[in-house]
Order: sequence, then structure tokens, then C-alpha cells
Amino acid sequence: MGAPVPRLAQKLIAMLLIATRKLWTGAIGTFYALLAVTAGAQALQPLAAGTGDALPAPWRVVGLPGNKVPLAQIDRVELDGHRVLRLRSDKSYGTASHALPPNTPATTLQWKWRVDTAVAQADLRTKRGDDAAVKVCAMFDLPLDKLGFVDRNLMRLARRTSGEYLPAATVCYVWDQGLPAGTVLHNAYTGRVRFMVLNSADTPLGQWATHSRDLAADFVRLFGAEAETVPPLLAIVVGADTDNTHGNSLAYVDALALVKQ
Repeated sequence: MGAPVPRLAQKLIAMLLIATRKLWTGAIGTFYALLAVTAGAQALQPLAAGTGDALPAPWRVVGLPGNKVPLAQIDRVELDGHRVLRLRSDKSYGTASHALPPNTPATTLQWKWRVDTAVAQADLRTKRGDDAAVKVCAMFDLPLDKLGFVDRNLMRLARRTSGEYLPAATVCYVWDQGLPAGTVLHNAYTGRVRFMVLNSADTPLGQWATHSRDLAADFVRLFGAEAETVPPLLAIVVGADTDNTHGNSLAYVDALALVKQ
């Protein structure tokens, strides 16, 4: 009998939206129809679409497996005259996850975000401090044969244990008060997730910051040593967590879009 999968797999499983299971089952036709891309349109459903506080489909709110950590509150509220995504975390963890159609290319991801309450004790360099008031992540379908022996077998174990097609490469953009903007580092639990700090303490709390990222270029920067070409996207995920530091945070995300370069 194999050893139980530790928090490494828990974080990986939670970050890969459970919704992506539909990409790899007999429901693929129905799922693809729901995400069909019209000419010139984006595959990513706008967060402001529809009415009500709940996120528009196919966005889903996902927590850690087994509900071992409370689910962060992720919903929509009126702010600055229109609906935006709100992420409130209190010793909790949660992601808003959006699976993408097969072979979605890594183009440009645009959004704006603001942090009103930062995670005071966050330190992305350590497992104890692995929390963020807000993160925006792009998950890539990197073939496992591109990975080293240890990572390849950890990924196979995590996929088998979770029943999910977990991504082998994830780029996460984070707002972090402790590290300077421009910092690049591996997630403290796994090198399969890599961070890029875009805003830090020099950005005032409660103030919007706008970003436009070339996903292909950022993949090459963070994972280029493992792949000759940029793999397609699996999903876009927005998250917040304060489960390790036992703190609280409040952040907002608006105008999230995948656009052609």
C-alpha cells in the first residue's frame, strides 16, 4: 500500500479545479459546447457576466479536498458601479476555477486587482507562510515526460489519488506584501507551481492595480528549461488562502480576460 499523499497533493488538487474532470470524461462534447469560442471571442467567461452573487458558469468555487480547511468566501459584489469578484479568507482556502476548451493557446491574460486586507504573516518562501490575499494562476498541460523522475512520479501519484487530471505546470501571479515586485520563486510545497510577485507593499492597499501578462513568455521564463514549446492552457484560477498563517484577507478581482496577442 502506498504512503498517503501529503499536503503537496492537497494543494495541487485544490488548485486544479475539479471542473476540469469533464475535459477527460465522456462529457467532453457537452463541456466543449458550453465553452465554444466564437470568432474573435475569448474562451474565458467574464466574471461580471449574469446576475446575482454567485459566479457565472463554468466558473466554480473549489476548496481543499475533504473540507479539512474552511472554504474561503468567494462571490461577487457591487464595487465601483459594477460586479467584481470578492475573495474573503479567514483561516481558510478557496479558488474560483475555470476550465478551458482543449488546446487553448497561451495568449495574453489581463485583469485588475486590489487588496484591502493583506495577509500579515505571509511568506511564500516557506510552507508556514504559503498564503496570499489574491493570486491569479494559469495552468498548463505540460506533458509528464518533460519532468524529472521524481516530479513525474509525484504527479502520477497525485493524479491517481485525486482522480483529477492535475496540471504539471502552473504559473501563479500573486500580490505579496513581503517580497518585492518582480520576485520569481517556486511554491514551497511543489516546483510544479511557480510564483511571480506583481504587487507588493509599495502598492497602497485599497487601490486597483492593472496587469497584462504574456502567458507564453512567462511560461518560458519559469518553465522553459523543461519544454521546447509552450503547452496549451488547461484552466485559469483565482484564489486566496490564509490557512497556513491563520490570518484573514480581503481582495477583489475585475476585468479578467484572455485576449489574442
